[in-house]
Amino acid sequence: MVDFKELNFAVMLTPEDRYRHRHIRLKGQVLHFLIQYETILEGKWIPVVRYDTQHGFAHRDCYDKTGKKRKTPLYTKDYNEALTFAEYDIKSNWRMYKTVFLGGINYGNEEG
Repeated sequence: MVDFKELNFAVMLTPEDRYRHRHIRLKGQVLHFLIQYETILEGKWIPVVRYDTQHGFAHRDCYDKTGKKRKTPLYTKDYNEALTFAEYDIKSNWRMYKTVFLGGINYGNEEG
């Protein structure tokens, strides 16, 4: 029997800001994760910064309020280290990410 462990939760930072966390481990090794800071814009939860392993590698997506994003790979030794970095970065810097997001800074024309 394979013993996957999944952790999934959200934490309200303010009434308009939240941190979402999801990861799956097998024998202490992270297999997949999604760490995301979201804010409410026009009544909807919108991602501001997301770390995940969706495309087969750990990376960060930074969004602007128009929905454009910038994808940056994480150069970590494994997903465990990437998850730790992502948690720390969002918890420490979510206010800065929100300022950039609301400023409408254009991250380029990279696709989603």
